[in-house]
Amino acid sequence: MNDTYGFIIGLRALRDYQDRPLKDEDLDAILEIARWTGSSKNKQDWSFVILTGPDQLEAIAQAGDFTDPVRASAATVVVVQEPGGNEFDSGRVAQNMMLAAASIGVASCPITLHREEVARRTLGLPDDRRARYAVAFGYPTENAAPRKFGGRKPMSDVVHHGGY
Repeated sequence: MNDTYGFIIGLRALRDYQDRPLKDEDLDAILEIARWTGSSKNKQDWSFVILTGPDQLEAIAQAGDFTDPVRASAATVVVVQEPGGNEFDSGRVAQNMMLAAASIGVASCPITLHREEVARRTLGLPDDRRARYAVAFGYPTENAAPRKFGGRKPMSDVVHHGGY
């Protein structure tokens, strides 16, 4: 396989970050990739809220469960689903941000915001916007490693040809 295939298959969520801010150029590079992500009918029905201060990070962490990576992050990008947007496109843009980050040495972890109303209030979103997903970013610590949850299911368990 080629280098791109290996890079994609090797992407892992990392949750251990150094205590230092992201360089502006690194955050800008991640956001530029997000901006160029494909979307349904090229509508680009998303926007991004960047949170960096400890108070901001703690506030948005309250909107989800398992949000310690947000608290530890140098920056967390919340994906806002604009009117007409869909979760599939939100997932695409989050994955592209994670791949872009990994390519420049920035670790990331996807986050689900389970309590939408808390996220809406924290971010000051209008009622017609949703914030269900975010990505935590930071420079990985020296011993950062993905959590061990086992490997992957066998292909025969997840692939069906011609019907389920």
